[in-house]
Amino acid sequence: MKFVKMHGIGNDYVYFDAVTTPGVEKRFAAKVASASPAGKALIQRISDRHRGVGSDGVILVCRPTAAGVKAGADVRMRMFNADGSQGEMCGNGVRCVAKFAHDRLGVRTTPMRIETGRGVLSIEYRASKGRLVAATVDMGAPILDLRRIPVLKRKLAFEGAPHHWGIVDDEKQLGLVGTFVSMGNPHVVIFENGSKDYNRRSLADVDLQRLGPLIERHAAFPNRINVHFAAPIGRSKVVMRTWERGAGVTQACGTGAC
Repeated sequence: MKFVKMHGIGNDYVYFDAVTTPGVEKRFAAKVASASPAGKALIQRISDRHRGVGSDGVILVCRPTAAGVKAGADVRMRMFNADGSQGEMCGNGVRCVAKFAHDRLGVRTTPMRIETGRGVLSIEYRASKGRLVAATVDMGAPILDLRRIPVLKRKLAFEGAPHHWGIVDDEKQLGLVGTFVSMGNPHVVIFENGSKDYNRRSLADVDLQRLGPLIERHAAFPNRINVHFAAPIGRSKVVMRTWERGAGVTQACGTGAC
């Protein structure tokens, strides 16, 4: 199987062309919303950073569905996390899909339109000497309604300031305050100065390897969740550390940055 590996600010995926070879999609996915058992195992093998190619996951560049064609999509993105689970959206990944479609498939529409799990998104891009060199995606409006993210309100500890919720567990390993948002995929953002446990620690001291999986699989999140610890640095910059659902610690997350 031929592949291309690309990254957006360190958020790296292995890309396969399922436009010119549609059979590639069938090899990975049995259903629209999930990987097949064999496909899941293949994604895990490819993503393994010690014995495989190594990546945060696998992305297929596919032909649009009938609904996508009706909405004007040029190509479709199917994104799988390193553990083989399918994600709805990836901000860095969709920019790389635009580069793949432009450079390798000859798509030249402006803006380019890519079908994703969140719908058809618009990509503005800049090309030089026949190659796409920069791309910006319109991520759409954030979703703050807990039911649509989804987050189970009854599993949260309390509501603080608007959109601030307490996250605790029965083992007392968690005592955090988070803000929930969906950009087509679910996120919780925990600001360093918004948590009783972490307001005096630097972001580097957060034990992301321990807390990430605990929060990702908390009972309040039926589809699991992406986890971001963030801290404002002055009035124009925020630093974040990310634990991505199904992938673990990643160097960047486009939807998380939103």
